Formats: sequence, C-alpha cells, structure tokens
Amino acid sequence: MSRGTVTVRVARWSATHPWRAIGLWLLLVVVAVGLSAMVPKQTTKADDTWIGQSGTASELIRQAGLEGKPSETVLLTDPDGPLDKTAATTALAQLRDKMTAIDAVDGVGQPVWAENGKAALLPIELKGNADDAADNVDKLVAATGEVQQANPGLTIEQAGSASVDAGIWKQVASDLAKAEKLSLPITFALMLLAFGALIAAGIPVLLAFSAVGAALGFYAPLSYLFPDGGSVANVVLLIGMAVGVDYSLFYLKREREERRRGHGTVDAIEIAAATSGHSVVVSGFAVIVSMAGLYVAKDPIFSSMATATIVVVAIAVLGSLTVLPALLAKLGHRVDRPRIPLLWRLNRRIGPGGISRRILAPVLRFPKIALLISAVAVVALAVPALGMKTEPGGLSTLPQSIPEVKTMTALQQNFPSQGMAYDVVAKGNNPAAGLEQLQQAAVDSREFVVTPGESIKSNGDTAVLTLVSVRPDTNEDAKQALEKLRNDLVPAALNSAGVSWAVGGETASGVDYGQHQRDQLPYVIAFVLALTLLMMIFTFRSVAIALVTTLLNLASVAACFGVLSLVFQHTWAEGLLDFTSPGFVISWIPLFLFVILIGLSMDYHVFVLNRIREGVREGLSPQEAVRKGITESAGVVTSAAAVMVSVFALFATLGMIEMKQMGVGLAVAVLIDATLVRIVMLPSIMVLLGRRAWWPSKFKAAAPETRERELVGV
Repeated sequence: MSRGTVTVRVARWSATHPWRAIGLWLLLVVVAVGLSAMVPKQTTKADDTWIGQSGTASELIRQAGLEGKPSETVLLTDPDGPLDKTAATTALAQLRDKMTAIDAVDGVGQPVWAENGKAALLPIELKGNADDAADNVDKLVAATGEVQQANPGLTIEQAGSASVDAGIWKQVASDLAKAEKLSLPITFALMLLAFGALIAAGIPVLLAFSAVGAALGFYAPLSYLFPDGGSVANVVLLIGMAVGVDYSLFYLKREREERRRGHGTVDAIEIAAATSGHSVVVSGFAVIVSMAGLYVAKDPIFSSMATATIVVVAIAVLGSLTVLPALLAKLGHRVDRPRIPLLWRLNRRIGPGGISRRILAPVLRFPKIALLISAVAVVALAVPALGMKTEPGGLSTLPQSIPEVKTMTALQQNFPSQGMAYDVVAKGNNPAAGLEQLQQAAVDSREFVVTPGESIKSNGDTAVLTLVSVRPDTNEDAKQALEKLRNDLVPAALNSAGVSWAVGGETASGVDYGQHQRDQLPYVIAFVLALTLLMMIFTFRSVAIALVTTLLNLASVAACFGVLSLVFQHTWAEGLLDFTSPGFVISWIPLFLFVILIGLSMDYHVFVLNRIREGVREGLSPQEAVRKGITESAGVVTSAAAVMVSVFALFATLGMIEMKQMGVGLAVAVLIDATLVRIVMLPSIMVLLGRRAWWPSKFKAAAPETRERELVGV
C-alpha cells in the first residue's frame, strides 16, 4: 500500500490530530441524537403494504368510499364457567357509558351473546382511519381496565387491530430493551477474553454502541423516504453491534500486532490502516451491497431495514477509520491497561492462532479429505432446507403472552363470525346482485359465515361483501379458504355477472404478502450474488477467488436454512427456545437472512483472504501462505464470530418468533461459517487451487523489508 492510500491518509491525520478526530466523532453522535429527538420517525401506513389482488381490493374499496371504520371489541367471560348474564349486563352498561364519553369513539354497538353461553362482546367503532385508531386506542384500553377493576368476578379484555398492534409494539420494545441490556455486558466480556485488558476491550464496544445510536438518529429524517416497518431498531442493534465490534477488532488487533513487532505507535496505526483498514472498507462495502438487495424486493419494510443497516454499517466503517486511530494514538501502549492478569497470561500463552493451528494442520496435510468431509457435513445440514415451508406470520404465530393476542384468540373461539374475514369487492353494473348470489353460495358451502348486520355495502358501481371463514385461524386454513373463494365460489357467482372482482382483507393480504416474498427471492439472490461476485473480482483481481467466495457463502446460507427448518418446523426445540412450533418459517425470514448472511460472511472472509494474499505477495508457497493467513487472522475471526454468535443468540431468547428465527438463523450460520467453512473448506480449496486461485494476478517474491515499506509508504 502506498502513502496515498485513503485509509492510510485518514488514519495518519487522525493519529496526528487525535483531539480533533475525537471531537468530530462526538459531534457526529450528538448531531445524530439531536436529529432523533427533533425529527419524528415515520412509520409505514396501511396502503404502503398493499400487494397483489388483496391490494387491488383495498384500492377499489378506498376509491368507492366503502372503507370500514376501525373497530375494537371488548370481550366478557367468566373464569369460573358460563357467563353470569346479570353481572355481564351491568359491566356492559358501564363499558357503554365510558366508551361513549371518549371523543375518539364514533359509536358503541349492541352487545352480542355467544351461542355457547360463555361470552359476550361489545363492538366499538372509532372515528377516523386506522392510523387515528392507533393514536387513540390507549384511551379505550384504559376505560376497559377501569371496568375490569369494578367487576373482578368477570374477565373483561379488549382486542382489535389497533390494540393488538399496540400489544405487539410493547412486546417488541420489551424484547429490544432486553437485547440491549444483555448484549453490552456479553460483548464486553468477550472482548476481555480477546484482549485481556479493560481499555482494549472497551473501545470496540463503545464505538459499536455509539454507531448504533448515531445510525438510529440519522435514520429519523430518512424515514420520510423509507418509513419504519417496525423492525428498524432491532435490525440496527443486531447488525450494528456485530459489525461495529468486528471492524474495531480487526483494526485494533492488527495495530497491537505491529507494535509487538517493534513499530512505533503511528507506524503501527498506518500499517493497520493499510491492511485491516482496507479490509474494513471492503467488508463494509460488501455488507452495504448485500443489504441493497433488499430494495429489489420492492417491499417498504425491507427498504427501511436496508436503509437503516446501510447507515449503521457506513458509520461503523467511518468510526473504525477515524476515531479509532485517534484513540490508539492518544492511548499508545496504555491501550493494554489495566490488564486482567489471568486473561492476559492466557492470551499470551495461547498466542495468535494457537487453537486454529492445531485444527489447520491436518486440513493442509490432507486437503482433499478435509474438503470432502466438510462438504458432506454442510450438505447434511442443508438437506432439510429442501422441505422448508414459508408462510406469513399471523395470530397463531404471535406469543400468547401478549394479552391482546390471547383475547383475540378467545374472541374467535367464542364468536366464529369474528374469525378470518375476506372482503370480496365487485365493480360493474349492479354488483350487489352478484354478491348476493355469492353470499348464498358461500353460506351453503358451510365454510363461511357473514358478519352480523349489513353484510353487503355498495356505493355506485362498487360493492363489498365480507365473508368469515369457519376454519381455525392458521396459515394453512387461511390459504385454503382464500383459494376456495378465488378459484371456486367467486368466479362461479361473479364471472357470469359481467363485473370485475378482487378478494382482499387482512387475511388475504397476509397470504399475498408471503407469496410476494417467495416470488421476489430469486431476483434478490441474483442481484446480491452478481454484485458481490463483481466486487470480489475487482478487489482481488481473481475470478477463482470470486467464485469460491460465492460457493462458500451459499454453503453457509444453505446450512442456515436447513437448521431453521429442523428447529422451527418441528416441536423438539420448543422447550429449549420457549416457543410453539408453527410448522413453518415466517415468509420474510429466508429473504432477509440471505441478504444479511452474504454481507456478514464477507465481513471476515475478506479479512482472511487479505492475510493469505499478504503471504503470497511475500513469496510464500500457497500452502504456507494459507497457513500464515489463517493462523494470523484466526484470533480476530474467532473473536468476531463469538461476538456475532452471542449477539444473534440473544435474539433467539426473545418473545416474537420472527426474532427467534432471525437469531437462530444468524447465530448458526456465523458459527458454521467461522469454523467449518473458513477453517476447513476455505484453506483446503485454496491449497488445492494453489497459485491458480489468484489468476490472472501474478505475485512475485518480495523481501519482508520491501513489504513493510510498501505498507507504511516509506
């Protein structure tokens, strides 16, 4: 690397002007926090997620002004058995008085008594749209709570779209707080194991945490272009802590290594900038390129995730190249203070790559056998992925620990007409007549019922019929009911009537959304693989390296998908991870994991390949270059992987099953990638390819002192 390299120039400036660099970083974080406080974050609206035929139905309903008002339902049951009608009537009267006194309430319907005698419900209509209901639902929940306190002999609970969403958000906030509380001490403990000194361990954690905070702040104004779909904070914490710690770790480890070789602080920083700093830039760009693949999915939730992740990765890279060299220059040798005696001696005794050297020896001696065994292991883990089922999340996949979810489940059990609803929209000449015929056929099929009250609403040339499935609220039943309507009942009743039609509703939207994810997955895969392939060719000037990288990344992803199928499509891990198996993987998880895993796999893959290439440039044989590169980078890779696995594993303990699947998938993939793939498959392939791995580049032997001059620019 020459003195003109950007990473070296930036590092030199930061190292020679440490207080300026530190001050600018603090200013960046303060500005970001200020933005977060001053600019309200925007969230996705209902129409942002309209997709497919259900989206068409929603648009037709809105154009005709037939949108139903948002509603909530209060459910009354008796925990001791059949509902006491006298006590329930008193409670219902109290509820009516309190609800009608709330400005946001448009009207309170008549009580409905369950045919089984075990429950009663009170329907409530709200003013405005769904977004207004979300803002005002807390007032209704508070009123319901007051009536519950006044009637302790009854169970009085509220459920509806707004209250269920509010309950989910509370669960997400609780999960996020738990992850934040645990991720910092766990990451710090791992850094202590890696460095054996308090300051060295604290620097990566501090920079990663500040990058997360800054990214959330800068995302606030960007949310006006890419509104938050609900998962931005989780994803920023998940990815930000992982890459933020890793990038600092790469840089800090190399700087300490060069100081041990006798270089001064500034020279050591410049060498670290030329080597690890370059790897950080390439790794960060790889993650950004991979995350950009989410834009291809044409989904607002994925777009928000991609935007926030790109921001946190860019900030983490910036911090590693600027404020980190400044801190290292200011601290000097004091970065290794105060030392933890036992951990410090243990680090010194093991030495760099001490454990991996023992694993690597037989791999380099018998590369064909090592590659065969590791390939068989990866294939065995990946085989279950062939049977992976993906479905959208729904009521059945939400934690029953959320009170509103539990209430909604009980509501549907006692009142079948409150189950999975489908809106059949017809537009044309006299559409209501065709819908009346459809209603009769649907009821006669004994698979659908109609909601109480006016079942068909019309306005001009558009009419809407709401049908409710009698099937349980599960994803498979939802698909079957929707197929029955779209492929059988609706065409038979409406095609001959000369009207256009669409079947929508919340349940149909979930099914269409899941199908949309499956349809977009091939395009996302092609985009990410093509760009990362080109990036690796440009970085290493080698087609072979690019192809090997792609194959190894796909191996890690396949193994991840296989483990996901094993864990979440069966019941054996329910007690271990505290979940109820839905029998499938949430539809957006595979697409999201693919993009994330390709990016994170490139994270330390680039770092390892750079160390191997350094050996080749020194004139070492391919086998010796692999040995040197793997062993010298093993400590960093192991520490980086340990941080990622620990942070990701935390998400496997959270309440939402989406977070569990994300955490398990990422943790398993990184573990496999950092051990089986990078310590066995990669070195065996590199040894078997020999110098052909770097074609068309040709490396000549260079004296060590020449290399050092190239690195520091002397």
